[in-house]
Amino acid sequence: MAKYEILIKAVTLQGMTYGQVAACYGVSKTLVHKLHHRWLAEGDAAFEPRSRRPRTTPNRTPDPVRDRVIALRDELAHRGLDAGADTIMEHLARERTLLSRATIWRILTANGKVTPRPQKRPRSSWRRFTADRPNELWQSDFTHVALTDDTDIEVIGWLDDHFRNMLHLTAHRRVTGRVVTDTFTATAHEHGYPAATLTDNGMVYTTRLARGGRGRGDGTGNGFETLLADLGIAQKNGKPFKRTTQDKIERFWKTLKKHLAAHPADSITELQTILDAFRTYDNDVRPHRGIGRKTPAFAYQLIPKATPTRPADPNIWRVRYDTIDNDGKITLRHTGKLLHLGIGIGIGIGRAHSRTEIICLVHNNNATIITPNTGELLAEFTLDPTKNYQRKND
Repeated sequence: MAKYEILIKAVTLQGMTYGQVAACYGVSKTLVHKLHHRWLAEGDAAFEPRSRRPRTTPNRTPDPVRDRVIALRDELAHRGLDAGADTIMEHLARERTLLSRATIWRILTANGKVTPRPQKRPRSSWRRFTADRPNELWQSDFTHVALTDDTDIEVIGWLDDHFRNMLHLTAHRRVTGRVVTDTFTATAHEHGYPAATLTDNGMVYTTRLARGGRGRGDGTGNGFETLLADLGIAQKNGKPFKRTTQDKIERFWKTLKKHLAAHPADSITELQTILDAFRTYDNDVRPHRGIGRKTPAFAYQLIPKATPTRPADPNIWRVRYDTIDNDGKITLRHTGKLLHLGIGIGIGIGRAHSRTEIICLVHNNNATIITPNTGELLAEFTLDPTKNYQRKND
């Protein structure tokens, strides 16, 4: 028996007063009075609870606006672009329609446009790193994209870590070390040099984990590493097999590939045109949740940019630890050139010192080779960048 029916019958059948019923069942006297008079007018229909829905909803979003929200959702999704509430809100604002993010979300949910997902860990538990200033840190990576004929193309990007502004995005048959240095230099000429870079451990970015690579004692860094060292730019590399270190650019690849799936390209030229248009949209139009729902291009210009920490003395000493090879030689990169002859033959020290660990001190065009334990002088050189093979000073 429904609660309303009990209250009404307590008055009509038991003959209790309104006050007695209210005291007995813990309700107000006004409710009992109203229910009794409703029963007198409607009969047994008064037993059922009435809807609490208001007769009018003057603040309800107009149907044309609700229809526009759904249309924008479908349009953006069809184009392979982000179609979340923040993006829809930005597009509506450009059409002079102001709607809150929560209202848009409710409209999408009510129309079955939101796929329920299991509850994730709270955002308050996230520990996110973001550079404090533009050009303080650039992230770079490259990914694979297939043309309509299944030709594999590689796309390289340079992204500012501060507010996720995609500074450079180009397609190449293969991303080589030369492509990395060329795209980095072109981007720096347009936006200024960064204070630091962050990449994975691909050979085009670093040779630190390769045999003969930087830090292994028997070789130097690649062209990109040398370029950064000459400019005073700090080089950072993620841990091997830990992709989350470069999370911002990895997230960008996910968004980009969703867009490319809706815009397949027949040629590398057509792909580049699509990439240019998408980069403009992502930088100038789409608001990003990770940066307070601002557009990256707007945020990138808000505060002064960071710059590399260049040496105060351009003739600063360079110190490199190395190991003499079996032929009594080491290689040395100087003024952007690798001094060598044939296959890795460079500065001649002598076979008697093969496999000896040494310290190479470079100042201007002078190089001095000493042993790390005793400081014994093994050789001195006056470097000539026009020649591959460098002879010891007499």
